[in-house]
Amino acid sequence: MSSSSTSSNPNSASYCVIAAPFGCLGISTELVEGSLMLSRIDYLPANTVLVAPKNQLAKEIARQCKAYFKDPHWQFDLPTKPVGTEHQRKVWSSIQDIPPGKTKTYGEVAKKIKSGARAVGTACGANPYPLISPCHRVVSAQGIGGFMKENSPGLYRQIKLWLLKHEGAL
Repeated sequence: MSSSSTSSNPNSASYCVIAAPFGCLGISTELVEGSLMLSRIDYLPANTVLVAPKNQLAKEIARQCKAYFKDPHWQFDLPTKPVGTEHQRKVWSSIQDIPPGKTKTYGEVAKKIKSGARAVGTACGANPYPLISPCHRVVSAQGIGGFMKENSPGLYRQIKLWLLKHEGAL
């Protein structure tokens, strides 16, 4: 995303990076049909350069993330850009029902929405709103399970472990 052309307008698309207990969070916001919305959250390594939030929504997202890091029962209330396939949205919606401190297996989520466990895992890996749509609460029947992108399994596995411990699920 090119930020050079949009950074001068405080209401247009922007990207910021905030510190998190497990590394950093990259937060993307963008204008969608006249409303500023969260478009993506990225889990990033601890050595990522921090970038201050540039618009009110990014500042609010940062505030709510910090509230969650203090209290795992914090309820996010943020406008998210509608994205994903119908199946992905079903998975992400179903995961919202898993309370902090609890987990469900990919198979349990799949059964609830009449899908397959692998398809649920794929949808979790494509989740643009981790933390907000808590895919970290979905685990394998044989253990913690995969987490997001396969190209950095160590980082994402460590984040998933931190989040589950923070919420009291481990």
